[in-house]
Parts: sequence; structure tokens; C-alpha cells
Amino acid sequence: MLIGNVGKEPEVKYYEADQAVATFPLATTEKGYTLPNGTVVPDRTDWHNVVLWRGLAKIAERYIHKGDKVYIEGKVRYRSYDDQKGVRRFVTEIYGDNLELLTPKPATGYKPEANNKEGVEDPTMPF
Repeated sequence: MLIGNVGKEPEVKYYEADQAVATFPLATTEKGYTLPNGTVVPDRTDWHNVVLWRGLAKIAERYIHKGDKVYIEGKVRYRSYDDQKGVRRFVTEIYGDNLELLTPKPATGYKPEANNKEGVEDPTMPF
């Protein structure tokens, strides 16, 4: 379980049969503190590579933006690959199973009567 801020816009790729995968970095921060002897321990920020599949990837594409605060539940996965120079690289990723958006939706001032003549709310509006 991680709560953190999105580091950049999610990268979403589509593959067979309209399936999607989204990836983005997530920053989690432990707050600093001061010890009784006066020693100051600074904040510590760790970065995580988040991977979301299928429906969660589509939600990420539509609603997650750089700086948003999110809650992710998932599994830690490790993999390795050889880069272009033949050097073995190791990657740790969080494969998300559950996602909650914690950044409040901005007040857009949406007024149904201003956007359509019938005064009926637009069912395509998010949330």
C-alpha cells in the first residue's frame, strides 16, 4: 500500500483488443523530525515505478495527472533486462490492483443549463 504524488503524466500504451497498460512514477515521503538531542532528520522521498493494467490503466489515462495524490494497493515485482550496451539492469515495479484518487476534483463551475438547452446534466461528465 502506497500513498504518494504522481511524478509525471501516465504513459499509456494500448495493445491487442483495446487492452491498456499505464506506467508512471510515484513519490512517497517520510516526514523529517528532530531528535531530543537536537539532531534534525530531513524528509526522505522514495520513488516507485507504478504499472496499471486494463481498466485501471484507462482510469489513469483519463483522471491521473502530474502532482495528483493517489493511493495504490498492489504487488512488488522485480525484473531485469540488458540495455543497449549489454549491461544488466534491474527494475522494481508496483503492479497496482487497486487505485484511489485522493486529490480533490477541482471546482469547474459546471452548470448544466449553460451547456445544454434542456438543463439536463451531461452524463458524459466525469464523476
